[in-house]
Amino acid sequence: MTLPSESSGSREARPTGSPRLRLAVALGAMAGLFLLLMLSGALHPWIAVLSFLTAAAVVSAAWPVLGGHIPATAPTPNVIAGTDRSDLLAFAEALPDPCLLVDRYMRVRHQNGAAAELLGKVESTQPLNFVLRAPEVSEAVLEVVKGRGPRVVTYFEKVPVDRWFEATVRRVTREQGPQELFLVLLRDLTEAQRVERMRADFVANASHELRTPLASLIGFIETLQGPARNDAKARERFLEVMAVQARRMSRLIDDLMSLSRIELKAHMRPGTVVDLAPIVEHVAEAMQPLAAGQGVEIRVEVRERPVQVVGDRDELAQVFQNLIHNAVKYGHSGGSVEIELRRQARGGTRPEAAVVTVRDHGPGIPPEHIPRLTERFYRVDVASSRDKGGTGLGLAIVKHIMTRHRGQLTIESEVGKGAAFSVFLDVAGGRGKDVAAATPMAAE
Repeated sequence: MTLPSESSGSREARPTGSPRLRLAVALGAMAGLFLLLMLSGALHPWIAVLSFLTAAAVVSAAWPVLGGHIPATAPTPNVIAGTDRSDLLAFAEALPDPCLLVDRYMRVRHQNGAAAELLGKVESTQPLNFVLRAPEVSEAVLEVVKGRGPRVVTYFEKVPVDRWFEATVRRVTREQGPQELFLVLLRDLTEAQRVERMRADFVANASHELRTPLASLIGFIETLQGPARNDAKARERFLEVMAVQARRMSRLIDDLMSLSRIELKAHMRPGTVVDLAPIVEHVAEAMQPLAAGQGVEIRVEVRERPVQVVGDRDELAQVFQNLIHNAVKYGHSGGSVEIELRRQARGGTRPEAAVVTVRDHGPGIPPEHIPRLTERFYRVDVASSRDKGGTGLGLAIVKHIMTRHRGQLTIESEVGKGAAFSVFLDVAGGRGKDVAAATPMAAE
């Protein structure tokens, strides 16, 4: 039996559909591989898309050399070469980030589901600048259309709310001319910008809080080295002020370190069962000398024992210490601070709550300040807080500890009638495994 030679024309006689089918199968397998890599987290979604498109272009171009043969045919109108288009649209839909496919005339040809959620339904062939009112993005698309390579731009939107986005633009089809398509991939930078702004504000506030007592110390040292060198009374007075400022710096550094340690462990919920009653009583007893110096009586009421929760004993002690300290410091005019520990039932399948309330009878807090009290360095009265030795971090520490414990902090106050700070924690039931199944609560 004689095999047909390649020169006999047998290759041309094969059905033209078979090589196309083999190419389609090869591209489909590649698409499946890249989709698995993307879903497993091995590749970032947009990197997976761009890698697949590049590989598909190389395989398609080299197909005749690899043994396939696809007769030259005119491109089908309004189609991007069938297989490429379906794979491209499938990958666009799989992307978690919003993306648009636009043609060289800046008309939107497709949007994925994430883009529909962000921008609403976009009609096919709608101009890009009607959909994204960001001249930077339109200019980037024009640059890519002109063959100047991929572009990445950042833009800002004020409507309906302030948001930052990064747009990546690049060509994603092989065709030249009307059938070209360009990918506009959007990434929301709003949260990253917010975190960066918070970081910058925190550094600025911390620097300012440290600079003030440090400048005071330097001033007094220079005075003692100069005009007051031989003045015993001035030296005694200045050294006392310097000691106060040094203690203030020490408190601020301690609070910053505490906040940093708590944030590092924020994702790890404590796993030890502790009884709140002795913790509350111990902290209240330790605060008695401070309260006596302010003419304040501390009263503790524990309605039942034990009240067990899953928590870190030292961190919970710090929560109660900060709350009692604030009540004594800012509510001393009321003459007393009441601390109450109780259980509180909650509806549904949620476990009971252990509630610790610290109440003072001072001047109270204006309602416009209450939502911001747990912000770092936020103070209702800056001068008064500094005079009383406050760092502006006490309630921020409480909030972060409550977040780690899946607890809740509430604040109730009325001007002239004092304030009540309440901490809610899930009751443990005395066993760690019971607590693990408890419904977590988000800190406010």
